[in-house]
Amino acid sequence: MSKKRKISLSEEELVQALRNREKIAAEALYDMYSASLYGVIFRIVNETSLAEDILQETFVKIWQSFSGYSPEKGRLFTWMVNIARNLSIDKVRSKDFRNQNKNQDIENTVNLIDEQNSTVYKPELLGVKDLVKTLRPEQRSILELVYFKGYTHVEVAEELGIPLGTVKTRLRMAIQELRKHFN
Repeated sequence: MSKKRKISLSEEELVQALRNREKIAAEALYDMYSASLYGVIFRIVNETSLAEDILQETFVKIWQSFSGYSPEKGRLFTWMVNIARNLSIDKVRSKDFRNQNKNQDIENTVNLIDEQNSTVYKPELLGVKDLVKTLRPEQRSILELVYFKGYTHVEVAEELGIPLGTVKTRLRMAIQELRKHFN
């Protein structure tokens, strides 16, 4: 039995195929981006089965709302990461999720810890991890809480015991610093 070869298209080819609703677009989208999107989702929800469900929701939403994507506004990957991140954060903030986490038994907690130690997400492959390390510690901690843990600005201010305005300023400065590496 031979392995299925992964499909890889250029961003322009993928965008065009998605616009035309071609089958190859869905396959290429999954082959090219599932691991990265799963990593983003897992960093927020910290649960394998939930991350897999949200990944599936992400691809469905990408497919259904692709008409809302505009290459002039940013890269396809950035647009998809925002969809994955927003779906993940919505799930974490939902009442169902909070109640479910209050009632987990000890066996699930042990399994969750084991699963966290074998995560697939590798931001160092994207170079993001190294770039985030270049930030000042106060900027890095805020960036990680907001983007990787799904905290709101108010929650970050409470967690770190600093004013809300300081949180927003440091986050904005961190993002501006990271943008220098991409422009």
